[in-house]
Amino acid sequence: MFSLSHSVALTLISTGLCCTAADLRTFRVCADPNNLPFSNEAGQGLENKLAQIVAHDLSVNLQYVWFAERRGFLRHSLDVGLCDAVLGVPIDVEGALVTRPYYRSTYVTVTKPELKIASLYDSRLRNLRIGLHMIGDDYVPPGHLLAAEGLAGQIVGYSLYGAYGQADPPARLIDAVANGQVDVAIVWGPFGGYFAKKASIPLAVEPVSPTRFRMVPFTYSIGVAVRKGDVALQSAIQQVLDKECPAVRALLKEYAFPSPEEEEATPCGTSSLAVISSH
Repeated sequence: MFSLSHSVALTLISTGLCCTAADLRTFRVCADPNNLPFSNEAGQGLENKLAQIVAHDLSVNLQYVWFAERRGFLRHSLDVGLCDAVLGVPIDVEGALVTRPYYRSTYVTVTKPELKIASLYDSRLRNLRIGLHMIGDDYVPPGHLLAAEGLAGQIVGYSLYGAYGQADPPARLIDAVANGQVDVAIVWGPFGGYFAKKASIPLAVEPVSPTRFRMVPFTYSIGVAVRKGDVALQSAIQQVLDKECPAVRALLKEYAFPSPEEEEATPCGTSSLAVISSH
């Protein structure tokens, strides 16, 4: 899996493509300690595995700065210098310098197999209980379309963050489909794919259509963020992502991250991609 040698890492330093030698001794990553399938303190998330790949290929020590992912996460962690990078960031996020995307995903519906739903305009939704994650008092992006369609009364909200200390809070919404508390969940694809795969019964996962509502997108491209101006570190991380694209794709498959239907391959390793938006 790890293919960039120590000599190549040293070359990156000498050619100015990486950070200073002092910075390279430790690669500090801000991550949520309880946010599977992305990260947790046990190192079980996809972003944990990807951070290990980057640190290994740059011949540096990996150090986590655990920080609960809430509103203002980047502003209160990366921007103030607590860490060198944050993984899993929308590529057009403001206030940071982001690599090209290493994956692209979309919101999905999760249902029991006999009730597959892809379109958010499906007339059956008017008679179904629709589970959505909530961020504070706000529903995730597809909630805007559902509200405009007069379906607010069908929505059952589940906190994305859960109660303090509760393991894997996003899984509650997928569990609610499995145990019949809701008929359909509309959820960010990595949550849907990962937790549906682990559910007690078979569940169907379908990319939503349409891909946006008005100016609100449902499909996003994701990269690694560093502080603005840290072009050297951004370039070094990008070279690792390009080199390790097969390993990244294997991780995405292992963790069941769904991609939009038109995507036959993950974006990693490509040099020119359209910016989709933020998540």
